[in-house]
Order: sequence, then C-alpha cells, then structure tokens
Amino acid sequence: DSWKRRCGARGMGALAKSATFSISEPFDPLAVPVRPAATVMLVRDHPLNGLEVFMLQRTMSAVFAKGMYVFPGGRVDASDDTSELQSVCDDLTDEQASAILGVASGGLAFWIAAIRECFEEAGVLLARPEDGRHPIRFDDELRAERFAHARHHVHDASLSLVELCRREKLRLITDTMHYVSHWITPVGEPRRFDTRFFLAQMPEGQEPLHDDRETINSLWVTPASALERSARGELVMLPPTTRNLEFLAAHKTTSEVLEAARALGTPKAILPQLRVDAEGKVIGVAMPGDADYRD
Repeated sequence: DSWKRRCGARGMGALAKSATFSISEPFDPLAVPVRPAATVMLVRDHPLNGLEVFMLQRTMSAVFAKGMYVFPGGRVDASDDTSELQSVCDDLTDEQASAILGVASGGLAFWIAAIRECFEEAGVLLARPEDGRHPIRFDDELRAERFAHARHHVHDASLSLVELCRREKLRLITDTMHYVSHWITPVGEPRRFDTRFFLAQMPEGQEPLHDDRETINSLWVTPASALERSARGELVMLPPTTRNLEFLAAHKTTSEVLEAARALGTPKAILPQLRVDAEGKVIGVAMPGDADYRD
C-alpha cells in the first residue's frame, strides 16, 4: 500500500504505458526469454541533504522503459562471465557470489555487469588500484581524460573491461557491493529481465554523468525527494525503482544503508503481474499480496 501511494496514479499509468503489449502485435508471452540484468544504486552523503542516490533518465527512443528514471544498469553479457574477469575481482569468488544469489554458477557475472554498465552509463568505475585499498580517483585531468576515452571504448566493445583492468592495474570492487533486491519482469511484456539490484558507495574523486546515448539526464537526489517527485509525475519510474528507493529512504547515511544491505541475506524474487482489461490493454500491475495477484 505504501508503494502504491507513493507511485501514484501517474506512476501506475506510466507503468501501463511502458508495456508494449498490444493485440495488434501478437506474440507468445510464455516464449519471451528472460534475460539476466544487473543494476547498481550509487549512494553518497551530502552535507546538507543527507543520503543521496544517483539516477539516470533513459532516452525517449529506448525500446524498454523509455524516458524512465533508473539506476545505472543493463543486461548481463556473456563477456561478463569469464575466468579472466573473475580473476580481477576483489574478495568475491564466483562460488561465493552464486551462493548469495541462489544460483548454481555464474553469479559473479551480475556484479561484473553492474560495474561495467555503471562505467558505460555513468562514467563511474568501481575499481581500485592493485596496490591500494581505496577506489581509483579521476581528479587528475590526464587520468580523467584517459578514462573518459576508455568509457566509450568499453561501451562500443572495442575495449573489454578486463583489458582495461590489466592496462591500468586495477581490481574491480565486488567485495563492497551489496545485493539488495531481485525483480523479474512480468509475463506479458515483450522484453523480460531477471534483474538483481546492488548497492555501492560512490567513489570519492569521481563525478557521474549520463552518456547522452542511452541516457539523457542525470541527478543526485534524496530517496524521499525522488519518491515525492515520482508521485507527482515529475520523475517517471517503474515499480522496482520506487521499491528500492523506499529501502534507501528508511536510512539517513551511507554507512547506515550499507550496513542494512549487508544484513539483508538473499532477497526473495519479486514477480509483478500485469493487469489487463477485456481487450488485452495493460491497465496496471498486481504485486505479491494484492487481492488479484495469482499465486
């Protein structure tokens, strides 16, 4: 109920419009593949506002969730699940990551994908020098320019993430990224994702910015403000985004929310269901616990 009030009528309407299910474009909803995806919520402490999270607006030409405000993230690619990449991850093995996610193998690829997408979409690299404990900084002009070029090359796949790590002598910060929620796109959408949400502290000495390709705007915002603006229809979001913002909003500082994330354990997967009218038009969404949610 809290989520529904905060999402508001406009948010629910936007969710319905985000689904491209249409009787004029028939497809078998049960045949749609569910693709693995990963998203990371970057948080920081603002001296006046307190806990803030970084958000991006997806381009209006996006096939999925166009114009929506989201956290950096995207699909898990085959290139994210390699022994080479696993060898540059700090203090988290694939066996450990898979156990946390509750999968047989390949769990570490979700952490790696979240880091890669964060670098591509926001320009933030969650990595530390091999000989250091703290994240790499981009406040040196030459280094910032070098990594800005690397960001675009990783995005267009002309440079792999492992090649970047080898070249720059970096290790990926997988040990302090915390798994906080698990959402699966409803049956009935023509594109479906099995998405794991992670939480990470924004590295000092880096400045995030949208890429002007897949994302067209970006902002730092308190979780409470983001929810209020979503309810007013100013920031249009999907339910997984608002639900994760509610988790953040319950905490005042980065250290507090990271501690809460560490204590979560393995989150239960949430699979919303599309509500459709007699003509097959999407009119809303049912969540687990709703009267019309089908178990």
